[in-house]
Amino acid sequence: MAKRKTSKKRSVPRKKRSKRNTQKKQILRIILGLSLLIVLVLFAVVAANHFLMRNPATASVPPSVIDPVSPDSHLSKPPFEVFPEEPPVVQTPATPVPEISTPAVKPPGVSSPRVAIIIDDLGYDRGLGEKFIDLDGIFTFSVLPKAPFTKKLAEAAHKNGHEVMLHQPMEPNEYPEINPGPGTLYTAMSPDELLSLLNENLDDLPFVKGVNNHMGSKMTTETPQLRQIFSVIKKRELYFIDSRTSALTKAKDSARLLKIPFAERDVFIDHYDDTDFIHRQLLLLIKTAEQNGSAVGICHPHPATLKVLKEMLPEIRKKVRLVPASEVVGEIV
Repeated sequence: MAKRKTSKKRSVPRKKRSKRNTQKKQILRIILGLSLLIVLVLFAVVAANHFLMRNPATASVPPSVIDPVSPDSHLSKPPFEVFPEEPPVVQTPATPVPEISTPAVKPPGVSSPRVAIIIDDLGYDRGLGEKFIDLDGIFTFSVLPKAPFTKKLAEAAHKNGHEVMLHQPMEPNEYPEINPGPGTLYTAMSPDELLSLLNENLDDLPFVKGVNNHMGSKMTTETPQLRQIFSVIKKRELYFIDSRTSALTKAKDSARLLKIPFAERDVFIDHYDDTDFIHRQLLLLIKTAEQNGSAVGICHPHPATLKVLKEMLPEIRKKVRLVPASEVVGEIV
């Protein structure tokens, strides 16, 4: 009788099976844990992006404490002006820019047209600001409140004989997507908050002769708040220059009512950061002054603007008389 073959397969001991099952469970737990961690990280990234885009927390914070600025940080620098919508400019670098010709000799008693050029948004780039201050010309320097180098640049401008203004941030239509920075006046503020913050900004700058608005396309259309702002300006015997960031601005009417010295921007010089464009805008500023007797131009601390101003200053002085902003303001009748 043939012997039955026995299977050589050995059964795995129960202890080893238990150990393998434990290892599998540990690996599974690790995979599940990593998966959960990845999901949480992705959720946090999406939530952070949503927060930065909508910024609901900032909107609930009292405006007077929004965006504290670190003296050593350039990352807190607010954006330059939000310019009003204007027809698109056709850039034609190949087209020669007309040169400024030497004017004919004026009859006795006839003065040259007056031009006030205001350098806005100073306070964050000390080196570039000092280069503008050192330019061989008469300019008005408008400094932002609570910026790292505001006081240093204001003192340097005053020491060099330049006029200093407060470039007062005001709420734009684009807020909160665009935040004007520290020291901003918001339409939601109470009269006490508004006046207190404006006085605080002015107290920080002892050399200030006037005020112009940084942004403010919303605030400058709100007559009650403008009158509150202008009451402070009148009490301090300052002037106001409207940057005209909105075609609907009510600043002129409010200045007329409170009888404060007033003027408004005629030409934005460098809202396109292009040397040829800046050159043409300065020619437009000169032409405007020749037609009206005076004109106000506003520019910003851009390297391109500095370069063009250096090149054009000798020719500009042949056509117009550069004056501080206080010499182009007047009472509105």
